[in-house]
Amino acid sequence: MLAACTPRVPAPPLATHSTTIRERVAALALRQSDFGSISILPVRFAHSRISGPFEDGGRTLYCVSTQMKGRTFGKGERAKVVIRDEGGVLKIVEDDEEVCTGHRTEPFPELETLGNKA
Repeated sequence: MLAACTPRVPAPPLATHSTTIRERVAALALRQSDFGSISILPVRFAHSRISGPFEDGGRTLYCVSTQMKGRTFGKGERAKVVIRDEGGVLKIVEDDEEVCTGHRTEPFPELETLGNKA
């Protein structure tokens, strides 16, 4: 009975065979704390960008950035993450943002679509 009264916020979907690689990258990024996954306050995403896939030292990488608003009461945060594709398995690359420098970015509406659902 209590479950019917409790608001539920849907989690970003897990990777399935029907999702695109960009949707999978967006879902993985949204599960990171830098992208508000642990925020008590609702967050909104705007001006999201992605670069990749590109090769760097034998690795296939994607760089994701977005402007996130909500956690800091009016001041936007710039969230960034580097994601590695290991044969279809996506993983976060820790502390390797410099590999993103110089790569062309393009709009990433998939992140905003998944992240702005409420």
